[in-house]
Amino acid sequence: MTLTPPTRSRTLAAVLAAVAITGATVGAASAGAATISPAGTAFSAPGTIVVSTPASFGVPVSCSIDLIGTTSADGSSASITDAKISGSNRLCNLPQLKNLPWTLTPTSATTGEVSNVGFSLVGYNCGPATLAGSFDNMTNTLTSTNQPMSGNCTVNSLSVQPNPAFTLS
Repeated sequence: MTLTPPTRSRTLAAVLAAVAITGATVGAASAGAATISPAGTAFSAPGTIVVSTPASFGVPVSCSIDLIGTTSADGSSASITDAKISGSNRLCNLPQLKNLPWTLTPTSATTGEVSNVGFSLVGYNCGPATLAGSFDNMTNTLTSTNQPMSGNCTVNSLSVQPNPAFTLS
């Protein structure tokens, strides 16, 4: 007579092994959160922004922008404490920034998001909103396109290059 362990026992052992492997994999993934370097450094990030607002009657307005801030000591985020906006369109000189500081958080080695972004323009309030974007380590360029904001506003495009150069990993 041959004794075979019940199928239920073998299945339970397989399930427990799968749970242990999955737990180890999830733990390893969360330990490798994305970071910005250099950490603990002041930066500026000049570039361009194109925005559509009720103040522009929905017509996209292109302006120069220079984001100013500091990366956190652990590289987990960057705090944008100011932005200078200018340009030949008269609307470029009128935005009043709201909700500063804005927080830039890398979500991977190629993506990130800027949270709490808001501004007012000629009595119209835009945001707050979280803008998603991508980052190219080779060109040191952070870009974002077609990001809706409350107040019937849209960031049509944003392209900035941090100085000193960022590396997301």
